[in-house]
Amino acid sequence: MKKITVLFVSLFLIISLNSCNGYKPIFSSAKFKFEIADYSIVGDKKLGNMIFSKLNNISRLNKNDPDKESITITIDVTKNKNATVKNSAGKVLEYKINLNTNIIVRDYLTNKEKINQNFDYSSSYKVQDQHSETVKSENTTVENLVEKTYQDLLIKISESVVK
Repeated sequence: MKKITVLFVSLFLIISLNSCNGYKPIFSSAKFKFEIADYSIVGDKKLGNMIFSKLNNISRLNKNDPDKESITITIDVTKNKNATVKNSAGKVLEYKINLNTNIIVRDYLTNKEKINQNFDYSSSYKVQDQHSETVKSENTTVENLVEKTYQDLLIKISESVVK
C-alpha cells in the first residue's frame, strides 16, 4: 500500500513539474525593448530617481538588442504629507501621504509624445510611539506608493512604447 502511495505522489509531482515548462512571466524584461537616451527629473529628486533607476535597470537588460526603441523620459514627482487624524489635545495620530507623479515619454528621434500620464496615489499611516518607528512607517508608505507608480508605468509602457 505504501509503495502505491509513493508511486502516485511521485507521478503527480512529475506531471505537475512538466506542466510548468511553458511558463513565461507577463512583464518579462524581454518585452520591454527600449533604452532611455535622455531623462529629466522635476520636483522631488529622490523619488524621481527611485522611479528612474527601476526603469533604467529594465532598459539596460536590452542594451544589445538592435530592435530597441530610444526614448526620453521626464519624471515630475510631488509628495504631500497631511495630518488626517488628531486627538482632542491637537496631537497628530495619523498622516496621509499623497504622491503625484507625471510621466512624459517621448521618442528620442522624432520627439513625438508616446505617454503623458499622471499617477496620483495616496496612503495613510499611523503615528507610532517612537519617532523612529513613525519615520520608518512613512518611508515604507512612500516606497509602496513609488512601487505602485512604477508598476502602473510599466503597464503604460508595455501598451504604448513596446509594440
